[in-house]
Amino acid sequence: MANWFECKIRYSKILETGLQKTVTENYLVDALSFTEAEARITEEMSPYISGEFTVSAVKREKISDIFYDATGDKWYKVKTNFITIDEKTAVEKKTASFMLVQASEFKVALDNFMEGMKGTLADFEIASIAETSLMDVFPADLSGKKAAAEKPIDSK
Repeated sequence: MANWFECKIRYSKILETGLQKTVTENYLVDALSFTEAEARITEEMSPYISGEFTVSAVKREKISDIFYDATGDKWYKVKTNFITIDEKTAVEKKTASFMLVQASEFKVALDNFMEGMKGTLADFEIASIAETSLMDVFPADLSGKKAAAEKPIDSK
């Protein structure tokens, strides 16, 4: 299971009007620790930001799943209640879970979420869907391509 961290990046941005403004943007990274999250976001953002930037905050996020959509430019946080019934007391129990959905608008987010949950056998209800301030999400690179590219060439 992924460990997600929300990282806030603060930097100076030149607006379309030519004015320089300090902005703070939120990103989500998959990392093992707070230290790795800061290192990963620094590595991911360095090519895109000219000049200096700082990681102003890192906090853990409980995200159980992410549904990607390449056409989407916004991220929506969906709170889902999974419904189970206690066999002994026959009482209905709801367990909250948070998921992220990438979409261009609210209706598309709902459609993408329902499509992603299509094969789910558990009963669930959507408690809320809210647009987040996330600019992008960076999952872990499990393919090993970066690690292989960084290895020195053996001269033997």
